[in-house]
Amino acid sequence: MKSFIFLSAIFLLTVSADKCGKKETASGKFKAKLETKALCMNYTLRLLEGDIDTSLIVANWTDETTGKAYKNAFALGSPCSFPDTLKQGDEFYFVIDTTTAQHCAVCMAYYPTPPKKLSIKVVPN
Repeated sequence: MKSFIFLSAIFLLTVSADKCGKKETASGKFKAKLETKALCMNYTLRLLEGDIDTSLIVANWTDETTGKAYKNAFALGSPCSFPDTLKQGDEFYFVIDTTTAQHCAVCMAYYPTPPKKLSIKVVPN
């Protein structure tokens, strides 16, 4: 009887751990494209892949300077930690990161960005 309980507990822990890992990976990693890399970290990004809460991004947004329209757009909300190696047009993977405090100097020049910003962390593929 004790071995049955022990084996049942191990089975439940294994199944739970497996599901937790898959859920976090599936819902926590997204793919985006750096659409506009404007001055003073006024960056526009577009979600390419991932099941994100649609209230966090703008379904349709038009850059008033260029007239170009974007679907699933958002502005960069984490300028201090965004890698400067990414260029306009680059695609990359990210996770939403609200744990990092953003304390860096960013100039105040204006370039239009979507009204919704996301703090993100770029991660490997």
